[in-house]
Amino acid sequence: MVASPLPSLILGSTSRYRRELLQRLRLPFESVSPQVDETPLPGETPAALALRLALAKARAVSRLHPNAVVIGSDQVADVDGEPVGKPGTHERAVAQLRRMSGQTIVFQTAVAVVRADTGFEATELAPVKVRFRTLDDAEIEHYLRLEQPYDCAGSAKCETLGIALLSAIESDDPTALVGLPLIRTCALLRSAGLDPLMGAR
Repeated sequence: MVASPLPSLILGSTSRYRRELLQRLRLPFESVSPQVDETPLPGETPAALALRLALAKARAVSRLHPNAVVIGSDQVADVDGEPVGKPGTHERAVAQLRRMSGQTIVFQTAVAVVRADTGFEATELAPVKVRFRTLDDAEIEHYLRLEQPYDCAGSAKCETLGIALLSAIESDDPTALVGLPLIRTCALLRSAGLDPLMGAR
């Protein structure tokens, strides 16, 4: 009996952080921009926003590639129940870090997997609690000038110098804070019919 070929895998994101994380699984994949409006809905919680956008991204790409297994992901910083996304500018990043100084923030990282040809779709949420040190303006300014993390929710890259802004991270999925929770992603891929371990090259 000949084993059926593995379905193709697509990451519904052009984020270099998510691409680098998915490369750890040693699965062949391509990245496709999902073209999804990321505006929060009125009254939408950060967790609900992250889940909705992750699924919307996976569905958008899946419509173009119905025979592929598509991963969508999104991350929203939860600051006192208010969604905080990518700052985009230096000034917004300063404001974000000032607001988060000395606080515990929950980064809501969601992942979705969609496979249109079988009707499979599922989502998972990987919340990460992050405790920020009390930061002074000089530290914030120096960090932002060095790293320019304007494409990161919450303005901090924990995988590089941003770790020095923090006093603790609590998570059961260690890559979630970087942008793609790989433990949950692997579980969803297996459910969709693509075993990461057996498909690795």
